[in-house]
This record gives sequence, C-alpha cells and structure tokens, in this order.
Amino acid sequence: MLVWTRSGKAVVLTVFGLVVAVVFVAPIATVVAAALAGSWTGPLPSDLGFANFGTALSGDDAASLSVSLQTALLAGAFALLLGTWAALAAREAPRWCRTLTDAVFHLPVAVPSVAIGLGVLIAFNERPVLLGGSKWIVILAHSVLVLAYAFSAVSAALDRLDPGYRQAAESLGAGPFRVLTRVTLPLLLPALGAAAGLSIALSMGELGATIMVYPATWRTLPVTIFGRTDRGEVFDAAAGTTLLVLVTLVALVLLGRLKGRAALR
Repeated sequence: MLVWTRSGKAVVLTVFGLVVAVVFVAPIATVVAAALAGSWTGPLPSDLGFANFGTALSGDDAASLSVSLQTALLAGAFALLLGTWAALAAREAPRWCRTLTDAVFHLPVAVPSVAIGLGVLIAFNERPVLLGGSKWIVILAHSVLVLAYAFSAVSAALDRLDPGYRQAAESLGAGPFRVLTRVTLPLLLPALGAAAGLSIALSMGELGATIMVYPATWRTLPVTIFGRTDRGEVFDAAAGTTLLVLVTLVALVLLGRLKGRAALR
C-alpha cells in the first residue's frame, strides 16, 4: 500500500510470499509429507503411502480423535453460553463492572495454559466438587481456556450493534425477553458462529492444560500425538496431526457455512 511502483510491488509480494511459504506452508507440508512417508533417510521422504493414516484411524488414535471432538464441542458450547451471557450482562452493568468482567474473562489468555491446567486440577480434585479422574475436568479446563475468545467475540459484536433495533422493538411494546430472543440474539448469530468456530479450533489443538489433567480414559488426540512423538513414532504422529488439522478445518467450514446463512438472514 505504501509502494507505488510496479517493480516495488512485485518485490514486496515476493518477499511476502516467501515469508508465508517458510513460516506457514513449509511446516504443514513437512508434516503431511511425514504422514505419507514410510521412511525418510534422504532429503525427501520415500515409500509414500497411506499406511500411517490406517494407524491414525484405528485403535487408540481413533478413540483419541473422538475424545477431542467431544471435548471441543462440549467445551465450545459451554464457553459460548457462558461468554454470551456474561457479555450481555456486562453490557447493562456499570462501567466499573464491565471493566472488571472484561479483565476476569481475559485472565486465562494472560497466563500459560499449564497454569490453568494445574489450577483446575488443584481446585477440582477434592470434594465437594471432585472432577479429577473424569472427562469433565478436561472439558472444564478447555472451557476456561476458550471462554475468553467467546466472550471477546460476542462483546465486540454487541459494541457494533445498532441500539436502534432494540429501541424500536421496545417502542412497539416488546419486553426484555422478547427483545433478547427476537432481536438481539438473531443479530448476534454471525458473531456466535465465529465464537463457536474459534472455540472448537482452539480446543481441538489444546495440549498444555490437557496434559496436566487428563485421565487415562479420556485422552485427546494432541496428547496421543505428543506421546507418539516422545516415543520416536514420528510418522504416526504426523499422520495423527494431519488428521487433526483436516477434522478441525472441516468443522470450521461447516460452522462458517452456518454463520454465512445466519448473516444472510
């Protein structure tokens, strides 16, 4: 935008393309190549095939993928409900309360995910709320981590929302609940879809907090991938990683289509 000559723009675009290729494309391409490789002793992989994906789609890896999907959907739904409620409530609260709510809900972003995992493990490993050793402690940890993003997305959408819609509905005799369900929430549907997609994507790839709290019966795919890598099973780990990326992208595409339809309405 600050370069006006054709040659200057070409140089900038070339540099940008190289940076994108090195930083983003190359690591993903390397993982995909390793997922297809039977061996890799030279500069390029050899014995290419889908045998590693057979391992990733069976046994513990398939179970871990199912666990990751369930965890992401449940944590995303919980974060979306709580984040939306908090954003709507904070909008009607005094300014100091809005500032405090914003700080509290963004706190998980400011600290390492390992700290969140340890805090959840300590807080919910004793009665009266004993979640240790169950799947719910993993879902809770994921919910805490993605809650800030759901809250931020809905809060930003509320700030952009034209108050004239609500005022018009109130002038026609609509009560608070009717305004919320018939006016505010429908207008927020695109933001809700974006918040759900981001929450699910972040939960699918979460490792730091998960590895602190997960029980043996509820192991997510990132934990399984980490374990395979630690044991030197790099090709199987790469296949699991590729599968994780594909499933996450499919979920985001589906949510994006729903968000697009909501925006059209």
